[in-house]
Amino acid sequence: MITGRLFGVGVGPGDPELLTLKAVRILQESPVIAYVSADGRPSVARRIAAQHLLPGHLELNLALPMLPLPELAQAAYDEGASRIGSELEQGHDVAVLCEGDPLVYGSFAHLFDRLGERYPTEVVPGVVSFTAAAAAARQPLVGRTQTMAVLPATLPRDALAAQIGRTDAAAILKLGRHLAKVRQVIFELGLLEQAIYVEHASGVGERVLRLVDLTADEAPYFSLLLLPAGRPS
Repeated sequence: MITGRLFGVGVGPGDPELLTLKAVRILQESPVIAYVSADGRPSVARRIAAQHLLPGHLELNLALPMLPLPELAQAAYDEGASRIGSELEQGHDVAVLCEGDPLVYGSFAHLFDRLGERYPTEVVPGVVSFTAAAAAARQPLVGRTQTMAVLPATLPRDALAAQIGRTDAAAILKLGRHLAKVRQVIFELGLLEQAIYVEHASGVGERVLRLVDLTADEAPYFSLLLLPAGRPS
């Protein structure tokens, strides 16, 4: 039986013009568009891609509870995968909108685990938040043989400090309520002056400033810190 194709489509960090030509083509050719919304709030991924969508799309809004209860999240992904699978079984291509890149801290990975072996699947990479943040800050991150780590702010304090200490540059994502902890770690490592704070990179409300000039103890979900490496010799 011929089924539909599953696409995980990265829509980038916020600016609708950062979608790739391939992403726009697939969105406009797919009869079904799916996206995740958290706790009933409008989908950020859909908002980013909205100007590229066409009338007549069937839209699947996959609600995801943002609670520290893994069983609820897994049940939500099971239900979302079932709804997408039903469309694929009918021969309909389904494009899943993904903020940033589908396989970098993305919800699509959970859907891919459930559907990727059963249906023809293609992943369309997208611009990730930390490269958009570097562009907004006009700040090179690494060069030559320098190394870089992408770290979640949710790491315990000691683990975060150890990871930063093992690399030349870092991007620390998912700041939110962890900002005060991360700031203290960076201060203790003697890196406060070089850290750059960026929120809503490339999107509405973009804000860029040095961490030392930021007074808040909490940050929006779509915020991150950059720790650039020094200029390579």
